[in-house]
Amino acid sequence: MSRFSEQKVTGNLVNILEERIVPATLHIRDGKIEKIEEEAINTPINPQLPFITPGFVDAHVHIESSLLVPSEFARMAVLHGTVATVSDPHEIANVCGVGGVRFMIENGKKVPFKFNFGAPSCVPATTFETAGAEVTVTDVKELLALDEIRYLSEMMNFPGVIYNDSQVHEKIKAAHAVGKPVDGHAPGLRGDDLKTYFSAGISTDHECFTYEEAKEKLELGMKVLIREGSAAKNFNALIDLLNDYPDDIMFCSDDKHPDSLEISHINALCARAVEKGIPLFHILKAACINPVQHYQLPVGLLKEGDAADFILLEDLSSFKVISTYIDGELVAENGKSFIESVPVQPLNQFDCSEKIPSDFELKINTNATTHTIPVIEALEGQLITLRQDHELPIINGVVTSITEKDILKIVVVNRYFNARVAHGFITNFGFKKGAIASSVAHDSHNIVAVGTSDEAICEAVNAVIREKGGLSCFDGNSTEVLGLPVAGLMSAKDAYEVSSAYTRLDQMAKSLGTNLAAPFMTLSFMALLVIPKLKLSDKGLFDGEKFQLISY
Repeated sequence: MSRFSEQKVTGNLVNILEERIVPATLHIRDGKIEKIEEEAINTPINPQLPFITPGFVDAHVHIESSLLVPSEFARMAVLHGTVATVSDPHEIANVCGVGGVRFMIENGKKVPFKFNFGAPSCVPATTFETAGAEVTVTDVKELLALDEIRYLSEMMNFPGVIYNDSQVHEKIKAAHAVGKPVDGHAPGLRGDDLKTYFSAGISTDHECFTYEEAKEKLELGMKVLIREGSAAKNFNALIDLLNDYPDDIMFCSDDKHPDSLEISHINALCARAVEKGIPLFHILKAACINPVQHYQLPVGLLKEGDAADFILLEDLSSFKVISTYIDGELVAENGKSFIESVPVQPLNQFDCSEKIPSDFELKINTNATTHTIPVIEALEGQLITLRQDHELPIINGVVTSITEKDILKIVVVNRYFNARVAHGFITNFGFKKGAIASSVAHDSHNIVAVGTSDEAICEAVNAVIREKGGLSCFDGNSTEVLGLPVAGLMSAKDAYEVSSAYTRLDQMAKSLGTNLAAPFMTLSFMALLVIPKLKLSDKGLFDGEKFQLISY
């Protein structure tokens, strides 16, 4: 239905701000709610009518992690009642700089969906890795001047905030100068350091993984985002806080793969919160209202004069979406998206040569037969890792993994130029054979791979290199790859085609023996240095607590 036609929509209107539900008719003209005609105040809910609520907002998401360009992400998201996102484009910025941010903005504009992008604050994220670009203070100021840029993206360099790095503080001040909020990123930060971080004017955090940490941040005045993505899952740990802080909590996915997005989005968090006994209007504030108010988004909240951004729900327990409207346009109904695909011209930065198995050997000059090595412990549902130390065998001067004890090799290959491969070891992937590799490797997006042998890792890595970006799996016999030609992060293809290809690849990876729910998503965070404790960059093994590289 065209946004320019006059139309009426009738249902049980859920007035979140006034915490009441009443049968009503929306009168829509030129994409806005011209009038809300309510039944008498005490009129009971009509069980024959759908429920009308504002659309859902994902309060923090990296669109790139869906492996979809924004226009394709929107096609799926509207099926679940999502009308807007608060999107941090620092993934593509780490590869293509400001040009990548502009690509996301322009592609998003081609479809009826409300993308709200941030200015990346930490590109590169650290000096201990090789990124494809730098976003300078000058770049940040230029981006913040754009109407499409709503905030300064997550300030991951919390040591820089705490210890008064001049460029970090200049970026924060630039956002404040134009009245735009600053997103935080401070996993595990507590006490005086947290107070210093917050006092710099940082308003949110989506990295809380314990109830106590999130409560401390809420009591300081920060907004806490409850995250439930394809890898990091903090809903169960944090959801009870919504009982006491309904105005200060939002829902987000952060990183969501296409198979997961095809099934559900923020609507699923609402349904789970109902099951937990959280008051309905608290849930809807987190899902619909709080992000719009905090970021001052151009998203309607079901008031006269607002943009006609709303959804029709079958009920207020399962949150099954009947239809989605954005600016008065019907963009999804009964499981069908009316947003059409648009042409995409890929941009990228990828320039490294194929490798040979010996490139992946970790050689140590010693006469010893074993060597104690720090080993990354990957955790299901978390971005943080733990550290273990293991005695690994040395065979002909090469440190060797122990597949039967689930101590596998992990490598990072520089994708921007030919360089020495970085080596490490990891546990909890559980592979019994083969390897997987990915050029989605937060935050610099070099190639990260885990496997049971140097030969298997080489097969998986070279499959990614040949595609100039992608996800790959080698099962010992054959190799499958999902090419990601847009910055080595996203496909230019139809969302459902990408979701299907990813599902096949995910199943193949799981056939290697892992119990991880999302092995590729977990792999993508093993190079994320700003999340403790132990990670691997293209420059080597990194201690995220001491913020320094570790030598063997």
